[in-house]
Amino acid sequence: MKKAVLASAILASLVAGTANAATVYEDDSKSLSIGGRAEARFNISDENKNDDGTGNAFKDKSRARINLKGKAKINDALTAFGKYESEIKSGATFKTRYLFAGFDTQAGAFSYGQQDSAQIMLKDYADILSTFGGDGFEFVDGSGSKKENNFVYTGEFNNVTISANYIVENNDGGDDTDSYGIAAQYAFPFGLSLGAGYVGGNEGTDIDASQYNLAASYEFNNFYTAATYSSAEIGDVDTTGYTIAAAYKINKFTAQAVYNFEEVDKADKVDYFAIEGVYKFNKNLRTYAGYLFNQIDGEDDELQVGIRYDF
Repeated sequence: MKKAVLASAILASLVAGTANAATVYEDDSKSLSIGGRAEARFNISDENKNDDGTGNAFKDKSRARINLKGKAKINDALTAFGKYESEIKSGATFKTRYLFAGFDTQAGAFSYGQQDSAQIMLKDYADILSTFGGDGFEFVDGSGSKKENNFVYTGEFNNVTISANYIVENNDGGDDTDSYGIAAQYAFPFGLSLGAGYVGGNEGTDIDASQYNLAASYEFNNFYTAATYSSAEIGDVDTTGYTIAAAYKINKFTAQAVYNFEEVDKADKVDYFAIEGVYKFNKNLRTYAGYLFNQIDGEDDELQVGIRYDF
């Protein structure tokens, strides 16, 4: 199951390959790994039909990803690293997900490029499903994942992980949308993790934006539960969201569930329960199925099924 990002995992995601990545070159000072996934999946919902209700409720959502990760030792106190990842969706839609490089020191890791904001390590606490979830968090633009022009620092100090970032953006119209953020988490030795973060900046001319995030998780044997809470102000618009997640693993099968809620100026925008079952044959192959129970009037439930091979 996908667990909250604990202290050492943040830096490991920057400088090392994925668990299934293949090391294509390695010596005493440098290494290069390649990894990715092939994921065939489909979604069934009336939301996929045309506005007039015609069309097919079935929608293919298959995708593939490939990533390259490398690191090279410069001296005993300095290591360089880089990562590139792209995604191809059904219909030949291609996009870059990650593209960044940096260096790791005894004081932490510094990097620049297209990468996650500091807040994503908090979002990951409760964003555990393969199918649905992940809503009710990324309100302010600077709190999101895979952000371009992003300077990031991440440091690990015993059980404490601190991450900070600064995103430099300039729209075509000339409106500066710079943002900054900081997040921290503490992993207790008995399975409890707590985190908090803040994002500030602007979302266009004279539009101030800020967001506060809280996260908590607890893991005991095969049981995992987590929650996140976010509150944001974008100009005169107030937004609140939260996610509650739980998972239980039985041998190769994991049962998972989430509840996602988002409120914008006291109007419900996201409100659903989702359940999911995942069966992992081994570290490479898994199948999953999830069902979303939508609580918003006029919006439909969804079923999503997939099979994923990691390499």
